[in-house]
Amino acid sequence: MSLFGLGSRNQRTFRPKKSAPSGSKGAQLRKHIDATLGSGNLREAVRLPPGEDFNEWLAVNTVDFFNQVNLLYGTLTEFCTPEICPTMSAGPKYEYRWADGVQIKKPIEVSAPKYVEYLMDWIETQLDDESIFPQKLGTPFPSNFRDVVKTIFKRLFRVYAHIYHSHFQKIVSLKEEAHLNTCFKHFILFT
Repeated sequence: MSLFGLGSRNQRTFRPKKSAPSGSKGAQLRKHIDATLGSGNLREAVRLPPGEDFNEWLAVNTVDFFNQVNLLYGTLTEFCTPEICPTMSAGPKYEYRWADGVQIKKPIEVSAPKYVEYLMDWIETQLDDESIFPQKLGTPFPSNFRDVVKTIFKRLFRVYAHIYHSHFQKIVSLKEEAHLNTCFKHFILFT
């Protein structure tokens, strides 16, 4: 049985929440995000706090957006199956194919749940790689850090696009649309 009793099929897609180590710079920035998000002013929540490192701000928010999309998609896993969503798409003009550049170099067509599984595995690998997302204070971020984050954000956007296009009525029936819309607005304002 997996987290939230969703069954073994979803164990690899729905993951426990990731967080910054306590006492780290990321944990301090996480508190700032929580405080500003709680104010209801999303524009303030996405603004780099004065004197803070831009890459550190990107890193903390990347983890946050990963967690948000993971949680949102996790509520839909029984409705987003290979039979219901045989391709990862956001309508007839937008089909997303998967490639990680390592094991799958040439983009392949996969079902939406398989795409999200590949994506969450790939993002988690990036987040856990201390040469990309350093955990120790003062450890420099790699020179390509912004490019890695841009790719993560581009792919997370695809999950939002799929949810809105293919599952919005289910989101409404679950009474999750306000949460989805707030998370998406936060994501768009940040990106």
